Amino acid sequence: MFQRVEAFYRPATVREALQLLQRGKGSARIVAGCTDVVVEPRGHTGRQPDRPVRFLIDITHAGLSYVRRRAASWAIGATTTMAQIEESAEVRGLAGGLLSRAAATCGSVQIRNMATVGGNMANGSPAADLAAPLLALDAVAVVAAPEQRRKMPLADYLAIARSSAMANSLLVEVTFPDPPPGARCGWSFQKFGRTAVDISIVNVAAGLQLDAHGRVKWARIALGAVAPVPVRMAAAEALMAGRELDRGLLAEACESVMREVHPIGDIRASAEYRRELSRVLPGRALEECAASAGCCL
Repeated sequence: MFQRVEAFYRPATVREALQLLQRGKGSARIVAGCTDVVVEPRGHTGRQPDRPVRFLIDITHAGLSYVRRRAASWAIGATTTMAQIEESAEVRGLAGGLLSRAAATCGSVQIRNMATVGGNMANGSPAADLAAPLLALDAVAVVAAPEQRRKMPLADYLAIARSSAMANSLLVEVTFPDPPPGARCGWSFQKFGRTAVDISIVNVAAGLQLDAHGRVKWARIALGAVAPVPVRMAAAEALMAGRELDRGLLAEACESVMREVHPIGDIRASAEYRRELSRVLPGRALEECAASAGCCL
């Protein structure tokens, strides 16, 4: 990874980081925890494979490590570590601790002390541990470019995170609205990997709320490692809305999820195995959500 690196920079502001990124002309790489960068075999930027990394820009001193309440929403800075998300009392109090639970599964303790929220998103991995929970929370990516800052749905950002469209841009934070209020809510994060510290073969984030008659007011289901990018299961969510939650509905929703996914086979699992897990894991997640919402299936 570092054989051709000529310079290492540590800017104090986002503006300075963007200026350095532009000067790199495609050969600069933004880094923070470096837990993904160091395992890239040839040190490429990921955007232009013919240009190896020559300059590293460390943004850990650029003021992007925070969890902040903003009116009726939350903002998490790009260099906030997985350990900080795991341990934050504020984050543990949101959506049944969904983000904290996901962060706690991100590799070893040593990895979580280094890996960052921004890196987990910007690396563009379909198995990113925080992507599915953030999608389930309707997260938005805030991206800084030389001319302006812009917001985009996190799903849109994940689709282009490592493309040339983001070459001179920097993810500075992710934001999401307060989780839906009210009683009888439940949330769940499920991750299936080869070992406790391995990346996901499949991961699932889910949430739902029941009304006084046991009908689903809303449902959210997002999966990672089953498509080119982490995805929300819109059809399964719509199928559940307004219906009484029982075993039959649960089975229907899980079958719908399995039909929506487009997994690949690799050294960790076959496409067929991932597809089956895409039926099983949402079932487990929704069962946990139901139990938290006071429904015994």
